[in-house]
Amino acid sequence: MSEHSEKTTQRTIRNIAVTLSYVGTNYHGWQIQKNAISVQEVFQKALYKILNESVDIKGCSRTDTGVHANMYVVNFKTTSKIHFNNLICALNRHLPDDISAYECTEKTLDFHSRYSCKGKEYIYKVWNNKVKNPFLSGRALHYWYPLDIYQMKKSSECFIGTHDFTAFATIDKRAMKNMQRTVRKFEVEKEGDNVNFIVEADGFLYNMVRIMVGTLLRVSQKKLSPADIPKIIESKDRSCAGPTAPPQGLYLNRVFY
Repeated sequence: MSEHSEKTTQRTIRNIAVTLSYVGTNYHGWQIQKNAISVQEVFQKALYKILNESVDIKGCSRTDTGVHANMYVVNFKTTSKIHFNNLICALNRHLPDDISAYECTEKTLDFHSRYSCKGKEYIYKVWNNKVKNPFLSGRALHYWYPLDIYQMKKSSECFIGTHDFTAFATIDKRAMKNMQRTVRKFEVEKEGDNVNFIVEADGFLYNMVRIMVGTLLRVSQKKLSPADIPKIIESKDRSCAGPTAPPQGLYLNRVFY
């Protein structure tokens, strides 16, 4: 191929980023599964109907079964000349009601939705009332015992900073050698019967947010104290931390680039 042809070909390639939101209740996470439906599979089929070409879709995170997203960024490279507004409209015609595409931009060819990410923010939602809320079924943890917000806030401050979070990760085939992460923010907010755990970090280990929330619930139950959190971090022992909170309360809220 001549130099002129290479430049022409390169100019026709576009790196498109699409921002989604979705309710994860009906899906086995983002990533394509052999025997279960995933958000990626549904999005990929919708995109194929529009572009009429198979593209390699990159997702910003591996959300698990039942986990939701307010902001989820995907990118793919294509030679299609479709306009951004038309792509968003077409995607939303083909996507089910629990998945929405709401933003589309063109990126440089080296942009990668996962590896270009500088940090993420998750929210874990709890409905704290003895009576269940049918409108939050599958979208928040129903926790009917009283919550000690002060003690949980005090404990959450211990997570902030750069630590080895091995004690707050589920170790499986996705385990990484570097278990160190920097938590920039951890807030516990209560508004009426809604309690939100908001955590921002440069990255997260597998189940890290859900285990931290489960540990804070143990603090509220007086089974752990704020003073125990630094000890658990230092132990690097998963058995020292609290249980993994259920997935339905977790939302990928923001992705930073």
